[in-house]
Order: sequence, then C-alpha cells, then structure tokens
Amino acid sequence: MVSEMRVNLPGLMKEKQRSGRYAYRVRVKGDKTRKIALGVDPDHPEFMARYQAARRGEKYQAPDQLGPIPKSVSWLSLAFEKAMQEKVAAGLLHPGTLKQRRAFYDRLRAEYGDKHMAMPRQKVIEFRDKMIATPGAADNMVKAVRAMYAWAVERGHVTDNPALGIGTINKGKGAVPWSVDDLEAFRERHPKGTMAHLALTLFMFTACRIGDAYRLGRAHEIRRGGITYLDWQPAKTGSARVTVPIMPPLADAISAQTVVGKTYLLNAWGKPFASSAAFGNWFRDRVAEAGLTNRSPHGIRKAAGELMALEGATQYHIMAVHGHTQAKTSEHYTRDVNRQRLAHEAMQKMSGMDW
Repeated sequence: MVSEMRVNLPGLMKEKQRSGRYAYRVRVKGDKTRKIALGVDPDHPEFMARYQAARRGEKYQAPDQLGPIPKSVSWLSLAFEKAMQEKVAAGLLHPGTLKQRRAFYDRLRAEYGDKHMAMPRQKVIEFRDKMIATPGAADNMVKAVRAMYAWAVERGHVTDNPALGIGTINKGKGAVPWSVDDLEAFRERHPKGTMAHLALTLFMFTACRIGDAYRLGRAHEIRRGGITYLDWQPAKTGSARVTVPIMPPLADAISAQTVVGKTYLLNAWGKPFASSAAFGNWFRDRVAEAGLTNRSPHGIRKAAGELMALEGATQYHIMAVHGHTQAKTSEHYTRDVNRQRLAHEAMQKMSGMDW
C-alpha cells in the first residue's frame, strides 16, 4: 500500500485516466506552466528519483543511461572511438581496424572503465598478461591502447602514454607460408572451375590481402599496352596503390567461372560476399576440406612473396606487388633467399679445391 506521504508532494498531480488508472505529473519548480509526466506509479522504485528530476525541470536518466564518468578510461576510450569513426567516414581508417579496437576497448572498459584516464603503465601490462592465452590478441590490445593514448596525448587529455615501451609476448612469425605441397593439396580438392580454386589463384597471383580479395572484380581491370592489369587501392591504411598484370593462370581461373558477378569471388547464392569476415569464414571451410590446418589467406600472400624472391625478385619488386611503402617490410622475403644464394655461390668457389 502506498503511503500518503509519498503521493502528497509539492507540485505532484494525480490525474485519473479514462481507463480508470492514475497518471502522475509534476509541475516544474518555478514554472507553473510546465508539467512533466513521470510515467510510473508511486510504488515504482524510481518514483522519487523521477519526481526530483521533474521538479528540477530535467529529463530523468536511469543509472545505466548516464554517460561515463568524465576523465575516466571509459570517457577517453569512447571519445577515441568517436574520432576513429570520423576517420573511417573520411576514408582514413579501415573499418576492420575500428571493429578490432572496439572489442579491446569494450574489454578495457569492463575492467578499468571507472578509473581515471591517466592509466598506470603497470595496469596495461597486467591487462596484457591476463590475455596471455591468446598472445597475438594480447599484443594487439597493447597496440590499441597505445594508439588511444597517443591520440589523447596529442590533444592534451593526458601527458603520458602508458603503453609505450611495453614489449610483445607473441614471438611467432605470424601466418605460416603455404608450401608447394599445401598449394597442390588445395588445388587437388578444389580444381579449376570452382570458386575455391579461383580464390586461391587470386591470392597467389596478386598477393592481395583478404580485405581486398573479396571486393576485386572486372571493374578493377585496366588495359595498358595490350596487357590487362588489376588496379586497386588496398584497404589497409598506408598501403600504396597496386597494379599487377593478370597472368595466364589467373585469367584462366576467372574465365572458368560459369557465374559472373560484380566481384570475381561469389558466395553460394552467386552474390558478392558481404564482408571480408564472411569471405574469410567461407575460405576457412574450403581450407579444412583440403585437409589443411593452420593455413590462412595471409599465408598465401607470404608464400607468394617467398616464391617471387626465389625466382630472383628484389624487395622492390615485392614492394610493388604487395603494396608496401617501406623496403624493410618486403625485405624479410628476400633476406633468407639472398643468404641462401650467397652461400651457394661461396661454396661453388670452394668446389675446385684440391682436398
């Protein structure tokens, strides 16, 4: 039963509706002409909070509707996410980067959201170490935090970047390059004419990333000097434009398709893949069908780089195909091959020794 004290409040009006129920409105203090409906009865747990807000002339906000604490980690991360959204809209940031970082920031807010935004370096390390079961993700999380604080330092929100100088825990070399046996196993399971064969061939003869492969199509073809090229701007921020000739194996794989669409690669319904994630899931299933494990599209890109190096391509050749803008990025494809070639030449000089 509702007590008389709770319903007999200054400015509170109880009005009977046609339905027989009562509605409660509050006259704003100092403004008799303005009335705000509460939307709840006096026995509702939010009644008094709504009443007090209405008397002040404010719209009531439940605790879970309130914004983040100013100058907190949540406040900073949400501000940075908004800035990233603006960069995506301007074409300066890949949507995939925003999606990946947002997942890290959600996790960061869950653990440290209410803490002051001047996050101690030790907390970043602790946060990284909690993710040690997935070292690659842990290192990417640190990169995401570092990017957020670099933005914050530049705008004067904080003075220090707590993620600077924090080392990586994933010491692997990344994606495993596909071997010749891997490539043969895939093609044996997915022969010419299948969409999977075209996908593999597109990766191999363009060295494109998964974020580009699913959107490439005939609209990217250009003719120069009697040669057909694929010409595109990679989605990854900072990449140079790529123009590569369509070699016979790729041309054959494209012409072998019976269904033609806006893009080369089409899903089971003959439509372009909705996203790189959708295409990636589909390709992962095709890899499993070929009996391969721990093999990714990026591994094909690495295999292409290594095979180009084995055939004598310089790091600058590989830069042009991979869209790299710095020689050091392509150098690791040629480093071991050059050492192998030098070792062979050195041993050849010893072959004539009288031993």
